[in-house]
Amino acid sequence: MKKDEIPQDPSVLDKFTKEVCYAVDESGNYVTQLSRGWEVKAAALGITWDDIEKKVASAKEKVLKGEVSPIPYYIELRVMDLSIVSAYTGFWKWTIKRHFKPAVFNKLSENKLKKYAELFEVSVSQLKDITTHG
Repeated sequence: MKKDEIPQDPSVLDKFTKEVCYAVDESGNYVTQLSRGWEVKAAALGITWDDIEKKVASAKEKVLKGEVSPIPYYIELRVMDLSIVSAYTGFWKWTIKRHFKPAVFNKLSENKLKKYAELFEVSVSQLKDITTHG
């Protein structure tokens, strides 16, 4: 692909990142060039982000209803899974699942809450009350 043929179609990640592509310049040398994306990839990313937003909204609703602690909400919001949370906090996966229960979460020590807050990049008060997270 020639340098001037690299697609520049907008995508959902357009404001956040660019993709590095290899192309051939006027002299026939390989060079790197930034791309905003291309239509097919943008469509796929849009579908994926829609799915993530639905999962976040569902998790938030469950937290607000008192069905789960805020931890599942932040896991969805930060696009994580139990393995990632376990690796960063040092908690076993089964322990994290146990922390999903509001009654257990409400009894967590300040140190455990700080580990979660640091991972999710929020304050402890935001961790406890998702309505303060903006």
